[in-house]
Amino acid sequence: MQLFNIVEPLLEWYDKNARSLPWRENHDPYRVWVSEIMLQQTRVAAVIPYFLRFMEQLPTIEALASAPEQLLMKLWEGLGYYSRARNLQKAAQVICQEHGGLFPDRYEAILALPGVGPYTAGAVASISFGQPVPAVDGNVLRVISRLLEWDADLSGTTEKKQVASLLADVYPQGRCGDFTQALMELGAVVCIPGACPKCALCPLQHLCDAFSAGTQASFPVIPPKKPRKKEDKTVFLLRCGDRIALRRRNENGLLGGLWEFPNAEGHLDSASAAAWAKAQGVCCGEIDRRTSKKHIFTHIEWHMDCYLILCAQTGGDFYWVTAQALQEEISLPTAFRKFLGDALTGLR
Repeated sequence: MQLFNIVEPLLEWYDKNARSLPWRENHDPYRVWVSEIMLQQTRVAAVIPYFLRFMEQLPTIEALASAPEQLLMKLWEGLGYYSRARNLQKAAQVICQEHGGLFPDRYEAILALPGVGPYTAGAVASISFGQPVPAVDGNVLRVISRLLEWDADLSGTTEKKQVASLLADVYPQGRCGDFTQALMELGAVVCIPGACPKCALCPLQHLCDAFSAGTQASFPVIPPKKPRKKEDKTVFLLRCGDRIALRRRNENGLLGGLWEFPNAEGHLDSASAAAWAKAQGVCCGEIDRRTSKKHIFTHIEWHMDCYLILCAQTGGDFYWVTAQALQEEISLPTAFRKFLGDALTGLR
């Protein structure tokens, strides 16, 4: 099957079935870029409210470049992969310093921005600037692997480059952006993962080798995942009056540089929890074991016990914040936001 055969039916389908999404309202490269970064590892439905709030607060490249870190992190709170937000700001600063505040219109210049890889650069170059540069993500790889019954592991860089090369040869002049989005859309809503793609709705059904052979569920070929590492932690909600203790995580590693509730390795009993708090310079009062929760990262799984400790006075190497600041200003990663209700119980 020649891939140029997919262009016309795919575009006809996209014209009739494309979802109405806020970043598709125009081809502004700033909006396209921010949306593509947010959509990495995140579902469309989850991204929409974040995108709208982000654009309301930071509507321009200049606004993003100069935004206070606390505002940027609060706007990103709950999206995860926080390095994406930091790289967005670094890239915005590069655009202001090196490109006069205008988003670069060449693929190579876009690719050179902090946090931008071949997929994002291809998406912006094709959607915003009409260039025949593919954006190969998981959705596109799934579509192509089924169309061609391609049984290679497409997660590698070499294979992704092969798919990009095949697609680049068939990009339609004048509709490059639509073709990029049509491929993404087909993979997102029709050629979905798992054993039950919606082949009856697919405009490429008659061209699909996997459909003809009944092998859709076998593609793409995905190597087995390594089991996630499990870590036990004890989380401390230290409260003094209307203030709650936070601390910064180390700049390096998981959730680097973000705020967190104080925590220790392992599952501590009440006596060990009290001893830990005392060692931090906190005068403990009432100790209440609240709850246990689990949080799953890509490669690590945290199993967390939580203690609420009422303190007679603030102390220790902590940043004591009000409940209002914790809710409205301070950004907490999702792993710790799970305990926010316990932290705020009884506070206004």
